[in-house]
Parts: sequence; structure tokens; C-alpha cells
Amino acid sequence: MPEHDFWLSDAQFARLQPLLPNKVRGVPRGDDRKVISGIIHVIRYGLRWRDAPAGYGLHKTLYNRFVRWSKAGVLIVSFKPWLPKAPPQRPS
Repeated sequence: MPEHDFWLSDAQFARLQPLLPNKVRGVPRGDDRKVISGIIHVIRYGLRWRDAPAGYGLHKTLYNRFVRWSKAGVLIVSFKPWLPKAPPQRPS
């Protein structure tokens, strides 16, 4: 694993895992930790999906899971605890 690749720690994944959908449709899902780490890597480095390192799995899988989980609200709920607090809004 190259040192610049991003991988969720055990503690981080343990916090996210209960928030992930657990209903399998069709073929069983691959390693969720690997896919989430790949999604974060792509976003963090501003990559195109097809430029994701192969260690995270197929780029199409990363993209499809990102789209599906985004539409379902999984990602915003999952990452909300780590998002910076919004600065106070000025009154209009």
C-alpha cells in the first residue's frame, strides 16, 4: 500500500459501519471499508473516479457506491460528526 493512500482506521470504520445499508441486493457487496477509503481518497485528492488507485477496487464500484449512498443520505449522516462546524451566519 503506497503511503499516500488513505485507509480508515479500525476505530473510524467501527463508527461508520452501523450507518451503512445492510440489505444486500443481488451480488453481495465487497469490502465496505476499502470502498469508503477509496471514495475518501478520490475526493481528498480531487481525482477522477477512473484515476483511483487499484487497491481500492474497481473505479466503477467506487463511483456507483458513492452515488447510491449519496442519494440515500448515508454519506452525509456518516461523515457529519467529522465535518467542521459551520461558522455563524451574519444576520441579514
